[in-house]
Amino acid sequence: MTIRERTEEIERQVLCSFAAKAADSRGRAYPEEKCDIRTDFCRDRDRIIHCKTFRRLKQKTQVFLSPMGDHYRTRLTHTLEVSQIARTIARALRLNEDLTEAISLGHDLGHTPFGHAGERALDKLCPGGFTHYEQSVRVVEKLERNRRGLNLTWETIDGIRCHTRGEWAHTLEGQLVRHADRIAYLNHDVEDAITAGVLREEDLPQIVREVLGSRKSRRITTLIDHLVRNFDGGFSFTGEVKEAYDELYRFMFARVYLDESGAAKAEEHKVFDLVAALYEFYVRHTDRMTPFYQQVAEEEGAQRAVTDYISGMTDLYATHCFEELFIPKAWSLR
Repeated sequence: MTIRERTEEIERQVLCSFAAKAADSRGRAYPEEKCDIRTDFCRDRDRIIHCKTFRRLKQKTQVFLSPMGDHYRTRLTHTLEVSQIARTIARALRLNEDLTEAISLGHDLGHTPFGHAGERALDKLCPGGFTHYEQSVRVVEKLERNRRGLNLTWETIDGIRCHTRGEWAHTLEGQLVRHADRIAYLNHDVEDAITAGVLREEDLPQIVREVLGSRKSRRITTLIDHLVRNFDGGFSFTGEVKEAYDELYRFMFARVYLDESGAAKAEEHKVFDLVAALYEFYVRHTDRMTPFYQQVAEEEGAQRAVTDYISGMTDLYATHCFEELFIPKAWSLR
């Protein structure tokens, strides 16, 4: 018996009956020889951590555009917080931690530069629209590894695709990540908004402070505890916790995410202009993209390639490209 087979046997014995078992995975699009040490879900996690797209998350905006400070969340730190929350719940319920972590780490791989402002810009520009979760799937299926894709398991890809809205994931691990994602961003965005001077802790609705807690760690703990204790083969918030959680969601959208007068939104109009300028230029001049995306353009069309190119950019690289293309360079007389 290999180490992997022993691990798979332990999963059968230890994980709850609702959990996804690596040995029972629907498999990969392209069959591969099994690893002697790692289960298929372990390999998914490792492939995501080591891919180029994952590394670029460290320079992508979460909510606040180009913040001056070292402690604001980026898309990478958000991803790690989602993973931590999801794994805590998975361990408490004896779900599959490896699958949970793989989905958590891969869920935002397709996110644009400049956060949801960049996503909204591409959604307006691209034929058929744009969503970061579908782009995340495209990254792992078609773009990584020089367009060979990561060849992840069906369960991991399903969880990534369904982590935001629409149909729920077919595994409890995927459903769990969807809850963990919202728990993470609502609470860490409160902390970032307070750091930015957009909110004060006392601005939070009274029901949020009284039921969930007056500190970020307390609110997260309350929500995790509620999901674990109320698990009945599915996840749901109930009673006053649900009421407070829904109120926090409404409050954050009104005061931070959609408040046109707020600091989080102050620069977003510039994002659309920047993304639109890049999009229109590269559609006309595909030869100015890197050879990788030129090949995508040849095979799948300019608009598809430009969408892939821009959505994969970091904030810094997108700004650099804009400056290179549209800002006159300084020069001096000799």
